[in-house]
Amino acid sequence: MNVLVLNCGSSSVKYKLFQMPEGKVLAQGGVEKLGLSDSFLKLKLPSGEKVVLEKDMPEHTVAIDFILKTITGSEYGCIKSLSEIDAVGHRLVHGGDKFSESVVITDAVVESVKQCIDLAPLHNPSTLKGVAAVTELIPGVPQVGVFDTAFPQTMPQRAFMYALPYEYYEKYGVRRYGFHGTSHRFVSKRACEFLGLDYNKVRIITAHIGNGASMCAIKEGKCIDTTMGLTPTEGLMMGTRVGDVDPGALVFIGEKESMSMAQLSEVINKKSGVLGVSGVSSDMREIEEAISQGNERAKLALEMYDYRIKKYVGAFTAAMGGLDLLIFTGGVGENQTTTREYVCEDMQYMGIEIDKTLNAKIHGDEALLSTKESKVKVVVIPTDEELMIALDTVVLTSK
Repeated sequence: MNVLVLNCGSSSVKYKLFQMPEGKVLAQGGVEKLGLSDSFLKLKLPSGEKVVLEKDMPEHTVAIDFILKTITGSEYGCIKSLSEIDAVGHRLVHGGDKFSESVVITDAVVESVKQCIDLAPLHNPSTLKGVAAVTELIPGVPQVGVFDTAFPQTMPQRAFMYALPYEYYEKYGVRRYGFHGTSHRFVSKRACEFLGLDYNKVRIITAHIGNGASMCAIKEGKCIDTTMGLTPTEGLMMGTRVGDVDPGALVFIGEKESMSMAQLSEVINKKSGVLGVSGVSSDMREIEEAISQGNERAKLALEMYDYRIKKYVGAFTAAMGGLDLLIFTGGVGENQTTTREYVCEDMQYMGIEIDKTLNAKIHGDEALLSTKESKVKVVVIPTDEELMIALDTVVLTSK
């Protein structure tokens, strides 16, 4: 069974074609600068070589049509015709409280997703354009929606509610939803497979940390808390997002700087975090380079970034009444050894102890970092959200 996974953004379309159930990647790549005159498709060949194909792609249907023609074409194709695509899985960012699991996309599902557009005005419309494009270009092929917000829907009300007037929840759905749910679900299940643990009997903290970052507390197979909120801005310090902040500080700054709501949103989403504190970059590789050159603000930014992860490990362990498994994933979690070491340092009282020598060698590979004496298992598990989408798509379209 061949499953095409699409991730449609406002100016991009990423794709992977999987042969299932093996999980073999047949084709992968993405359209960038969608809607601009210099748009292009960058694809990765099985050899690892990258190819760039330039084409004017003003909107999503043209982009997806070009992707489909490329994967069925004579030069870079891997299948002979579109009939070999058995199903399409879509990454959907926000399902509000309407979706707690992945679903086969129907007209009713599309209408429900439209009702969540206010919660994700940049992302949900793009995905719906992708769904419409597939409907037009490959009529009859089943499509599945996999929501970033679905996995955290098992949070109890005490965890997802804000201490705001209750009417805002009733009128506008203002509450904590959480994101990166597909990644948290994938790595938590994969880690239990890797270690031979019963997913439904352990207490897990997943740390999906990178330019965007979030953590989940997972108890007996269900998410009971997460760091992101109504939007992806809450929680951990990120590459350009502020994370947890006193809302009064935002009011204060907005008044002092005479900012509009749009300008303030720009600050907290695109000018804050690691970039805002360091003044250097949102890229951790550039931050580490700046630190090596003695840049104190870069050092401060990394210390703040790491500290908040450590703090949430403690908070989530308290919420679950203990911890059995700590998982690092995402660009930083899989590769930045210093962050993993800092988070786990002086945590023996919680049963966390890692092999520092081994930790320093692990970059992007599955690995057990904890020592034999450690009561808590600590692992690195590379995330694969696209594979998780493909797996859900197979299950739902095989019924």
